[in-house]
Amino acid sequence: MDHQAEPSRVAELELEAFGEELKAIRHHIHQHPELSFEEADTAAFVAAKLEEWGYAVTRNIGGHGLVGTLKEGASNRSIGIRADMDALPIRELTGLPYASKHDGKMHACGHDGHTTVLLGAARQLARTRRFDGTIHLIFQPAEEAGSNSGAERMIADGLFERFDCDAIFGLHNHPGVPTGTFLFRPGPFMAACDTVKITIHGKGGHAARPHLSVDPIVIASSLVMALQTIVSRNVDPTETAVVTVGSMHAGHVANVIPDRATLELSVRSFNDEVRQKLEARIRTLAEGHVAAYGGKVEIEVLRGYPVLVNSEAETEFARQVAVELVGERNVVSPFPAIAGSEDFAYFLQKKPGCFLRIGNGAHAPMLHNAHYDFADDNLTIGAAFWTRLVERYLPLKGAAA
Repeated sequence: MDHQAEPSRVAELELEAFGEELKAIRHHIHQHPELSFEEADTAAFVAAKLEEWGYAVTRNIGGHGLVGTLKEGASNRSIGIRADMDALPIRELTGLPYASKHDGKMHACGHDGHTTVLLGAARQLARTRRFDGTIHLIFQPAEEAGSNSGAERMIADGLFERFDCDAIFGLHNHPGVPTGTFLFRPGPFMAACDTVKITIHGKGGHAARPHLSVDPIVIASSLVMALQTIVSRNVDPTETAVVTVGSMHAGHVANVIPDRATLELSVRSFNDEVRQKLEARIRTLAEGHVAAYGGKVEIEVLRGYPVLVNSEAETEFARQVAVELVGERNVVSPFPAIAGSEDFAYFLQKKPGCFLRIGNGAHAPMLHNAHYDFADDNLTIGAAFWTRLVERYLPLKGAAA
């Protein structure tokens, strides 16, 4: 064990002693969820904690975003670590004593836990100051927005010009894997996500006289099946892609053929070439298919988050820190690519870094589920990981990096 490892182990023991307070912090945030672009109270709560511990806090970055900065020593090196703060429009059904007090809003993705984990590390780093350089702790709003998100807005508001980072790191919990298990994947890790809305215009009429109509329901039904051929017949089998029709709406009563039908698609991909091909094939197939039935079509593509691509070096560095903390058997790398999306991808387009996952329980409810809850077991281990990562990335003079 090198001379840096022992102080880090002390830090972990200190964080365990702080565990009950971390639980109280998370439960407070969990009870008071705020949706994307509404995180004013959460941001104020976080800012007050950071200022209490000696951080310089800059508020209202790209909305309710904030950055807590702490500098120690003479090094010019810097690191950014991000946590998201927003909740989801879901009615909580956990029955927990600290369940949401805001009906129809809940922390169903664990952002309350991500925020608390980073606050735990913030407190420990401020207490021990076993680093040489500058820490920027980024608390981001509106990750769940889908487009024009908190990451985009913070970047547009000059995040990296005002708080330069040599590298940036982020974390998300992962139900289905035991708590305290760290999951890494270099390169493309999480998918790009786009939404496509297809409006089919037909000719309405009486259900008893279909020959006088152009039935958009028949067209839409046929198109749903045709769209399933895009991934199976137009995408290289060695690539991964998803085209899911998640919404189909047409008509109101049984005896009327409507004049239009709408489909909404969720489209996932892991590289830009496949992403472009999927859009082109959806357009060509929909236009030709609808025209063949005598209808007309409008196609609207809403670009969502890009592919999240982890840097090789920073991912390996973070993996080594996790191995040092929890041992090889509790670290999985490479973890399979995830078809979900994450706006941390925008940060990784600007800076090298790593987005990792931590298991939230082998049998825990899935994300975005009314019965979901972040595992409190991860609070101290997550805070210890961020603490150790900073100490390794910004080592004291003469210490092993």
